[in-house]
Amino acid sequence: MANPVVAVALSGGIDSLAAGFLVRQQFKQVFGIHFTTGYETNSLDIDILEAMLGFPVYSVDLSQAFETRVVNYFVSAYMAGKTPNPCLVCNERIKFSALLDHAEQRGADALATGHYASVINAINDNTMDQKQAWLERGADLKKDQSYFLSMVNPQILDRVIFPLAFLTKSHVRSLCKTHKLTPVLTDESQDICFLPSGKHGIFIEEKTGRKPASGPVVDGKGNKIGTHQGLHSFTVGQRKGINIPGTEPYYVKKIDLTTNTLHVCCKHELAVKQMMVEQLIWNFPEHENIDNLTVQIRYRHAAAKADIERIGNQMRVTFDTPQHAVTPGQAAVFYQGNRVLGAGIIA
Repeated sequence: MANPVVAVALSGGIDSLAAGFLVRQQFKQVFGIHFTTGYETNSLDIDILEAMLGFPVYSVDLSQAFETRVVNYFVSAYMAGKTPNPCLVCNERIKFSALLDHAEQRGADALATGHYASVINAINDNTMDQKQAWLERGADLKKDQSYFLSMVNPQILDRVIFPLAFLTKSHVRSLCKTHKLTPVLTDESQDICFLPSGKHGIFIEEKTGRKPASGPVVDGKGNKIGTHQGLHSFTVGQRKGINIPGTEPYYVKKIDLTTNTLHVCCKHELAVKQMMVEQLIWNFPEHENIDNLTVQIRYRHAAAKADIERIGNQMRVTFDTPQHAVTPGQAAVFYQGNRVLGAGIIA
């Protein structure tokens, strides 16, 4: 793409500042775009951003879209007995949907962000004109965020730039120090932005206005060993909060909404070898018999070798080695080496 107009998503943190600086070095027509969710505790000083980066920055209120597309999804998923990943959904439905729409309305051809990931498309590879863009892991594997970006539509990836693709976090810090790029806000938090306390049970009760019903806690032999105060407070693999003594710690094995039952087990009983994945986004010619396929089931999970089989609109995944805490509602991301082949939600 010759001389594209590039919008840079700016949070005010160090990663987005570095991304904005690098985009300004590479492209002639650049502007920044900052969005608000309605859950901010501090306002961003746009004037400071513009002075540091040397291009105009616009603010857009996406609070309504954020509430309906991310927060409501988060609440409804937990109420359905699943564990959602709101950051992944925010990327799919807000940053690379609603925010991109606003950027395009202002004349942008592409959107750049401060994610640690790599995208192969026509903007950064002149041989890509007749091929569909795809996503890859970033160079800094400790910070790689391809997992969170895995469900962005492949057609959208054609209009995405990740300036930090080949940088490590230490390089980003050094770059910002050298060029006097001081974060307007503190570095991006790892917490859910609308839930900084981490108390999702209380948050869900406030949003729904409903007090959850208590119910039985059952062990692996079917024995009732206690009572829970609401299934929405639990997730598969969770240890804290069960508060039932045993010969060894209990972990959440299953959440059964039909009987309002929390099933628990010991750690060695938590691993499973097979799972189903739904809501698939696929970006690779083959669906089966893929060499060197690995599947990542949460952000800090080491992608594990597996075989896959397409069954209707779902994918059956069979791991070479049983995996712990396979959690319904979380994303499963399929890789071949560093390339993202596709992703979906664990059923």
